Amino acid sequence: MIGVIGGGAWGTALAQVAANAGHAVRLWAREAEVVAAINGVHENTAFLPGITLSPAIHATRDWATLADARAILVVTPAQHMRAVLANLRDHAAPLILCSKGIEAGTLLPLHEVARQAVPRAPIAVLSGPTFAHEVAAGLPTAVTLAAENAGLAATLAALIAQPTFRPYASCDVIGAEIGGAVKNVLAIACGVVDGAGLGQNARAALIARGFAEMTRFGLARGARAETLAGLSGLGDLVLTCSSTSSRNFSLGRGIGQGHPAATLLENRLTVAEGAHTAPVLREAARQAGVDMPITEAVCRLLDGAPVAATIDALLSRPLRAEA
Repeated sequence: MIGVIGGGAWGTALAQVAANAGHAVRLWAREAEVVAAINGVHENTAFLPGITLSPAIHATRDWATLADARAILVVTPAQHMRAVLANLRDHAAPLILCSKGIEAGTLLPLHEVARQAVPRAPIAVLSGPTFAHEVAAGLPTAVTLAAENAGLAATLAALIAQPTFRPYASCDVIGAEIGGAVKNVLAIACGVVDGAGLGQNARAALIARGFAEMTRFGLARGARAETLAGLSGLGDLVLTCSSTSSRNFSLGRGIGQGHPAATLLENRLTVAEGAHTAPVLREAARQAGVDMPITEAVCRLLDGAPVAATIDALLSRPLRAEA
């Protein structure tokens, strides 16, 4: 049996992946209505409507039902990761972290949060260019599955792999995590460019310069350049910076159109993780001595700074060699 923690769109999609790989699945969800819908009509009507789910998926609100899972996919917002994992304190089977972010306050990557919260469990990270509705519908998808132990990464990849869901094993856990966290912030910036009508040239330049920021920060934190240039870095960045299916891009687009960030965040059904990650990433970059001007600009916009003035300040930075 495979466990999944998180009844949102991405958790539900991954439950479908595990079921399609031949496993019985226990999906823990906080919302009673999600549990009832999945068990009653085999659909997550709240977060992933229109997708018929495998009958092998059983939703629950009982932590005890995850006790005998071979592995657990953890799909909970980054800032709630520590509190949620406290329910698994003595768990010893592998945890696959599928959320993207950096913990506020500690500035820890999520695998270190998980290691503190569940000290007996081997930790892995799954990240890459994924929209939940496409994964749940069985459209071709490739991801990075990273663990510090190469054998564990390969074993977990084989556990959930199938022709339309291809995990590439990696030992670069920090690289996989940083790519996923930083791209959410950059997707907000690209959404602002789109919403403000600044054109495709500007968005392409922002993706390229954003990738430079991601690389500088990742290398400073011990990531490998090839991981940042792979599925969990550049691949995920390109996807989330170019589609309104991205919650972070959509948030930025609304800001670019002149809507207050606070209002947009209040009205969102699902979490735009980049809004929570941006100030944490800014602080982590400052502590590491890494220049991240796009991240700084996103933080100002989230704090209510005018779009035009923020963009002008970014464009008015001193000229320099490309690096």
